[in-house]
Formats: sequence, C-alpha cells, structure tokens
Amino acid sequence: MILSIPFYGFQAPGRLWLLLIIPAAVIAYIIIVRRRSHQGMRYTNTTVLGQVLPKQSQWLRHVIVTLSVLSMLALGFAWARPLGLDRVPQERATVVLVVDVSWSMTATDVTPTRLDAAKSAAIDFVNALPDTYNVALVSLSGSPSVRLPPVTDHASVIRAIQALSPQDSSAVGDSIQAALSAISQAPKGDDNSVAPAMIVLLSDGANTNGQAPIQVAQKAAAAGVPIYTIAFGTDNGYVDLDGTRYQVPPDRDLMKQIAQTTSGESYTADNLGQLNQAYKRIHSQIGYVDTRKEITATAAGVGLIFAFVAAVGAVMLGVKFR
Repeated sequence: MILSIPFYGFQAPGRLWLLLIIPAAVIAYIIIVRRRSHQGMRYTNTTVLGQVLPKQSQWLRHVIVTLSVLSMLALGFAWARPLGLDRVPQERATVVLVVDVSWSMTATDVTPTRLDAAKSAAIDFVNALPDTYNVALVSLSGSPSVRLPPVTDHASVIRAIQALSPQDSSAVGDSIQAALSAISQAPKGDDNSVAPAMIVLLSDGANTNGQAPIQVAQKAAAAGVPIYTIAFGTDNGYVDLDGTRYQVPPDRDLMKQIAQTTSGESYTADNLGQLNQAYKRIHSQIGYVDTRKEITATAAGVGLIFAFVAAVGAVMLGVKFR
C-alpha cells in the first residue's frame, strides 16, 4: 500500500537512524535460528524432533519475524515524517468581460438602455463568480481597450464596469483580440500552468470596422477559449445622433456564429438568468495541482497493520506449543 504512494522525501530525515536497528535485528534472528538448527542435529530420533519442533511452526515463526520487520520499517519511516503527493483542485480561472460601449448601445429598446442593461448583467455575473477567479474588463468600441487586467478584486471590476461610457464605432473582432491579450496577462500557477479561461461578450453585435470577428473567434477556439455572447436589442431599436435617427437592430446571427465557433453559447437579454450559470461549464476544464503533503498517518497505519498481523501470528504460535 505505502509503496504505491508517490514519495518525495522526509520532513525529519535525521530520524531515519532508527532504521539501523532493523538490519541488526535481522542478523541477530538469523544467528539464533542457525544455532538452534545446529543444536537440533544432535537429536537422532527425528520423530521426537518433529514432536518437539513441528515443521509448521518454522514457517509461521519466519512470517511473524518478517511482518515485525516490515512493521518496524513502516513505523521508522512514519517517525521521519514522509512526504507524499496530494492532488488539489485548481480553484482558479480567468473570465474576460467584453462590454459594448458603442453609441448603438444607447438605444432604449432595452430598459433603461442597452448599455445600462449590459452593465447590470455584467455586474450580476461578476457577483456570481467564485472569489478566486480572475476577472478582466474590455470595452468594445472603435478602439477597444483593456480597462482592467485580470484581477481577483471583483469590487474593482464592478467599479470599472459602472464607469463605462459610450464611444464611437464598434470593432467586435478587435475587441475579442484584446480579450485574448488580457487572458495572457493572467497570473500563472505555481507550476507555471495557465488557468482555463472564457470570454463573455455583451453587445448588440454591430460591427463597423476592424478585424473580421469570425477570424478572431477562430483564434480563440484554437486557444481553447470559449466565448459566450449576449445579444442586446430588438429589431426596432434606434438611436438619435446629431438630429438624425439611425436604426440599430442587433446582429444576432454574428453573435451566434462567434459562440458556435468557440464552443460557447449564445444568449439574449431576455434569458440572462442562464448566463450566471455559464461560468460553471469551465469547471470541467479545471485540473489539479500536485501538492506535497505529509503522509505520516499512512505510514504509521501500515506499520500498525503489520504489527497486528504479527501479533496474531505470535498468539497462534503460542497456542501450538501449549
């Protein structure tokens, strides 16, 4: 049992001197057995010898001694406090929120506005995330920017979301690229591993310039980063800019294609409740980190098992000679 556990040294290796008793005890046992064997040769009547020292007791005695040696070995290791390996779940991940702040998001077809609804949904989503998750914020406009790199301070993320304000144009592809860049800024694990990540895109889907969104989404798919999209707006949505009214229907098809390309999911403003459960999907991607831990109890337990079996054998041997 103990041999199947990965071994990584001892916390108190200086105590291993106790194991020197074991070879001394084995040598003493061998000498005693040989002396008794030579003494037994003096008996010429083997029938009497068989009655005095049954053959079955010989192997039982050897088994008892072997178990006793194994018990001393295991307890000696336990006293030196051995270190084993423990697999601990990596309770970490990176979530990048991409919030569309283009002027089309000021449409009031979603109460109070598309942008306000998106900000509210983003805040609710952050509040639902585990405290250990890194969260980053990217503003989607004609010039996307990483407003906040990945941090575990979720309160600062919420403040950054609340501070978002409308800007010109909409570059969905460039915004996804900015989100991928933000993911690369996330802190790595102690073993230099990269935490699993996901992107949440809150937008009406209108793309006016920059890289082709699907091409950048393919980069995210290649990196194993799913994108969850939330489409805001109705087909009758409009905005008034400089005295001119512009129709701004959402591009739901683009949002769905982005999600499908990256193995994510697509939502609309009327089913945002499902979004708060979306982050749980990345739990399946979270692996384990190998951590050294003391296995003294395991070693001591093995030693006690050997000692118990040896004691039972000793009792059986005593009964035979009554």
